[in-house]
Amino acid sequence: MFAIGFTLFGLFFVLLLLEIPVAFALGLAATSTIFLFQLADPLILVQTLFSALDSYTLLAIPLFLVVGHLLGESQLARHLLQAVLYTAGGIRGGTAVVTVIVSLLFAGISGSGPADVAALGILLFPLLKESGFPPSRSAALLAAGGGIGIIVPPSIALIIYGVVAETSISRLFLAGVIPGILVSTSLIFAVLVLAKRDTPPSPQPSLTAKDITGTLLALVAPLLILGGIYLGIFTPTESAGAAVLYILTIDAIFYRSLFQKGVLAQALIKSARSAAQILFIIANASLFAFVLHQTQLTEILGQALLTITTHKILLLLLVNVFILGAGCFIDAISIMYIFVPIFLPVLIQVGVDPVHFGILLTINLAIGQITPPVGVNLFVASSFSGIEISRLSRAVIPFIVAELIALGLILFFPWLTLFLPDFLKV
Repeated sequence: MFAIGFTLFGLFFVLLLLEIPVAFALGLAATSTIFLFQLADPLILVQTLFSALDSYTLLAIPLFLVVGHLLGESQLARHLLQAVLYTAGGIRGGTAVVTVIVSLLFAGISGSGPADVAALGILLFPLLKESGFPPSRSAALLAAGGGIGIIVPPSIALIIYGVVAETSISRLFLAGVIPGILVSTSLIFAVLVLAKRDTPPSPQPSLTAKDITGTLLALVAPLLILGGIYLGIFTPTESAGAAVLYILTIDAIFYRSLFQKGVLAQALIKSARSAAQILFIIANASLFAFVLHQTQLTEILGQALLTITTHKILLLLLVNVFILGAGCFIDAISIMYIFVPIFLPVLIQVGVDPVHFGILLTINLAIGQITPPVGVNLFVASSFSGIEISRLSRAVIPFIVAELIALGLILFFPWLTLFLPDFLKV
């Protein structure tokens, strides 16, 4: 068993060091281990890959990506931005505060961190620079704000965790609301502290009736998604489809911005590319997880963890530190498929609620999206800002510290996570 584990993880990390993309590294390491040790018939590999993607729940992922890209291309997002800018105008660092608030509101619709960074970066980066916020810090803030997208509902990361951990996605969605607000508040606090040094007060824009109407129409989308789920009208997957239909209908009636030449097609192409990347990682990660399960490595590694400590808080701290480290090198989806089967059974044994762990995990992964060398949000922010990764890595440090403080609060006070799902009996 030691030889299998050493081969599996050894090959994986060697391939990562050779700069092979994580999805290929997972698939190659798993396939090589299976054939070297004759763990399964080749036909099983095909069945595992197919069954990993043959999931009605996972259908929500491409649909929520479509929602995010459609919203980013429509006039709704611009009216929403203008209204929030108006409310925060006149305070020092107001535009940066607006960036966090809009990231939170946008996250309640799209569910994807990198998609939020890409969509909001085009809208907000020029405004942040004009307001006096330094360019590198502006891009770093947009990268950090995008991480909110995987914490608050409808989060693609929570959907994947729900599938891997076999936990209620509706309960996870509700559990992410307060932590998402807390992480946003920590970022706003960091922004206000930084703004005292070098950022002049933001100008207050004018607000039109169209801005108010557009804002109200945009905010209907998260209400439709969450309200439909918790009233029992939609499943999470159906709510994503309803949100796509809603945005297309509203845009067709009021703006027709999505129906200009090539706009809708471009949004759908971007969504398809993003979905294909995510689903390709899921397929290969499921193959890696298959080897872990087939060889009972998950149980062996989990029990080994219990030999270090059986104290609930110490074990949670240990797991969080490990995931934070892994997040510097491995993407969020791979971490879920590799480490959730190892850590979750052990944590349940010591009394950790799987929903609480799911939220802690997603916050860790949100921080991982802005930590080098594989901080995907930093790469997206670098692409639209033209600022090199090394500068962004330094500029993002205050926001990482702010999110770590929020993570600590949520770790030590589980009721922040469990209050809403318990209160609403979901």
